[in-house]
Amino acid sequence: MHLGVALFATDLTSDVRDVARAAEDAGFESLFVAEHTHIPTSRATPYPMGTELPEEYSRTLDPFVALTAAAAVTERLRLGTGVCLVVERDPIVLAKEVSSLDVLSGGRVLLGVGAGWNVEELAHHGVDFADRWEVLHDRVRLMQALWTQDEASYDSKHARLEPSWQWPKPVQAKVPVLVGGGGRLAMQHAVDYDGGWMPMPSKVKFADRLAALAAVAAESGKPVPPVTLYLVRPDRDVLAHYASMGVDRAVFLLPTRGDAVGAVRDIAGKVL
Repeated sequence: MHLGVALFATDLTSDVRDVARAAEDAGFESLFVAEHTHIPTSRATPYPMGTELPEEYSRTLDPFVALTAAAAVTERLRLGTGVCLVVERDPIVLAKEVSSLDVLSGGRVLLGVGAGWNVEELAHHGVDFADRWEVLHDRVRLMQALWTQDEASYDSKHARLEPSWQWPKPVQAKVPVLVGGGGRLAMQHAVDYDGGWMPMPSKVKFADRLAALAAVAAESGKPVPPVTLYLVRPDRDVLAHYASMGVDRAVFLLPTRGDAVGAVRDIAGKVL
């Protein structure tokens, strides 16, 4: 099982370059960074975790700038978004950013994607909350066309591209698209993209969630997507349990304040 770490990279956290170096030196496979373009001050949408919204949500660095900085100081560390809010981005520009990072890093991108949870944030980007999963689908499929076709085109309700050229293509023949979300809709998107499913632990038995994922894949006549479990407790017994269930990757959250570099070493001592 691959092991990674996740950081809300902000102007208040440890420098993402220092964290990336420490993660690679410790033996972690990947580093994931979060994204929010902004947080509307109305705060009309409740924080899904049921507490006050942490300050770091309004202070995140642009994930692709942060990951480019991480790529420049590492050689093997995979570079992930956890998650990129594709519904808040122009897909043609985003396809170029992802492929550029993949080229410059030698094929190390892991593109975690999500549909978003903040109604006002999405509205500021012109996206209706009810449409967000459809928007995500169309934009990801348009990007996949640009990454894989010499003359790419796409035509759907929420994304359109007349026959176009875009280079460079990613180094990876298939950029891994990991879909964040715990429900069947996220599972279906993971299957549709031939990507991966990236949930967080929940109160629902994980065996039941994996059974649901297998059922979604079977209904579509496709293989079961690999699973990246996000925000896992750093404990060897916990990891052994998830590994026995076929989880492909586990990701541990680093602190947003204090010494994230030291936390990388502490977690490594518990799990590696």
